[in-house]
Amino acid sequence: MATRTMVLLPVLLSIVLLSVSTATTALTQDFCVADLLRGGDTPAGYICRPPATVTAADFYNGGLAKPGILIEPFNTSLASAFVKQYPALNGLGISASRVDILPGGVVPLHTHPAGTELLYVLEGTMKAGFISSNSNKVYTKVLSKGDLYLFPQGLLHFQYNTGDTTAVGFAAYSSPDPGLQILDSALFGNNLPTPDVVKGTFLAEAEVRKLKARFGGSG
Repeated sequence: MATRTMVLLPVLLSIVLLSVSTATTALTQDFCVADLLRGGDTPAGYICRPPATVTAADFYNGGLAKPGILIEPFNTSLASAFVKQYPALNGLGISASRVDILPGGVVPLHTHPAGTELLYVLEGTMKAGFISSNSNKVYTKVLSKGDLYLFPQGLLHFQYNTGDTTAVGFAAYSSPDPGLQILDSALFGNNLPTPDVVKGTFLAEAEVRKLKARFGGSG
């Protein structure tokens, strides 16, 4: 009997763990429109607004119909439909964005810590790529209208315009809030003292100070 119990124990533990995981991630209601005014974002998402206050308008978002805010010095504009801009996405594991890359523009190396990205090219041409985390292998491809490209979750990736007209792309993410960390801003847009940045990047001090000035850093 004891032997049989020992054999079944791993199976029972697996079932329990699977049940707990499913219970914490599965959607238990039709929707959960985020109440952005009550509490912050958590691993389980935002607090739901009372269903009686939800209307059809909550499920609509026109934020990607036109280019977003131009981001300098990258010559690129970004419009996002993440949960903060589109509360109906709360708990549904999906979001979207639009990127307009002007001629000569670039989406610099960045990561989405909480979501995989699937990019669709609507107009123009762009080069896209990412860097693997286990071997630093680079995967790049020149994309044209109608092409798709996948950026796995958390990996550094980029795009830049390869043509002489604006390149437009739409992206879908496997999270309502995939996050965004731009490498240039992370390195040079903070208050980490210049000597520390020099040590960590092997760049000359003058270059670090120049980049800090450009990206709004201090120290």
